[in-house]
Amino acid sequence: MRKRASQSPYLKLYDGRVIKFPAVMGVLNVTPDSFSDGGRYLEADRAVEHALAMEAAGADLIDVGGESSRPAGASEVPVEVELARVRPVLARLSKRLGVPISIDTRRAEVARVALESGAAIINDITALEHDCEMAPLAARTKCAVVLMHMRGGLANHIEFARYRDVVREVVEYLEARARFAAGAGVVRSRIIVDPGLGFAKTAQHNLKLLAALPDLCALGYPVLVGASRKSFVARIAGAGERELEFGTAAANALAVAAGASIVRVHDAGAAVAVVRMAAAMAGRDRRFRRNA
Repeated sequence: MRKRASQSPYLKLYDGRVIKFPAVMGVLNVTPDSFSDGGRYLEADRAVEHALAMEAAGADLIDVGGESSRPAGASEVPVEVELARVRPVLARLSKRLGVPISIDTRRAEVARVALESGAAIINDITALEHDCEMAPLAARTKCAVVLMHMRGGLANHIEFARYRDVVREVVEYLEARARFAAGAGVVRSRIIVDPGLGFAKTAQHNLKLLAALPDLCALGYPVLVGASRKSFVARIAGAGERELEFGTAAANALAVAAGASIVRVHDAGAAVAVVRMAAAMAGRDRRFRRNA
């Protein structure tokens, strides 16, 4: 195991706003085909209402995405379609939402529009590899970036779920991509890494990565965990709504206890309660430290 590097207890964005860790990222899928809530928030007004509801429930940031990356059968959409989905939502949210916005995209053009609309974070499932303009854009705008591990493409990543040592390979990849981002001019303190649960990963791979989160945290970057309603949670805890909720809660609680800085979730209200309790029990909440 690596010697654990010190991690900041917060993320300071370029506009001066601060996200305190551990934090809850609410998912806002503006797509017709996302695996959990596809189509539910495709209409802009409903999407905005949902984002505001997640903020009211305690979400620390909202992640807006206009292209599905569901575990099986996802397909690329033209950049014009992705922009048409997210642009009206971002325009409305920029005037009403108090918490920061991240844009879930692989494309620099979509990220640019989002940043101009007030977003402060780029959440790139390809870790800045898909679009050669993404790293320069992030560096130029001084935004934060989420670098996720994935192999293959949207439609076939599960075919690449083969590893000799999944933990070592994911950690080494994210370490290399973080070095690349910093070398491209991205502010190091605004780099976040994500092991990419469910992306080119089997259930066993996901469990190994969750168990080894301290190794990933040892890189010294905030770690984002996205276990919410993933198929491996359904396979273990059950596919019913309550089973998915409780299985996700268990994964998020243990992730926070292991050092995760952000959990990406569909049910913000439940996650906020879980994160608060897990942080207090792990001694990560200053108000409830055992030696205070």
